This record gives sequence, structure tokens and C-alpha cells, in this order.
Amino acid sequence: MAMFTKKLCQQKLNTWLAAEEAIATGQRYQIGTRMLTRADLKEVREEMEYWAGKLAEAEAEEKVNGRNRVFHFVPRDL
Repeated sequence: MAMFTKKLCQQKLNTWLAAEEAIATGQRYQIGTRMLTRADLKEVREEMEYWAGKLAEAEAEEKVNGRNRVFHFVPRDL
């Protein structure tokens, strides 16, 4: 069973996509004496890759009804 549901993975991925969009529109800005600096784009992209992978895992598990199928055989010469 997957640790994260497909819905949760999609939500997290969407959050990181929105973060990337916010960084792309302005990495830092200043209002008066206050300054805001957003997260590092490299870290955001790493998180996006992580959640995209988890989403793919959840979709794969959903596709096979939560079962991983492994077949093992031993060749025999009769």
C-alpha cells in the first residue's frame, strides 16, 4: 500500500508548481524596509520531482489494485 494517496500527491505537486510560478514572477521584492526572498528554485524543482514520482507510484499502485506482481521461475532441464 502506498504511503501517500494519489489525491494527496496531486495536491502537493500542485502546491510546488504554484511555488515555482511565484518564484518565476519575482524572486525577491522590498516594500519600505521589509524584504521578502522566496525559496531557492533548485529546491522547489527537487520537491516537484519528488512529488511527481510519488504521484506516479500512487497511480501505478491504483492501476494494479495495490498488488505488486513478481513472478519467479526456475528453469529445469528435463
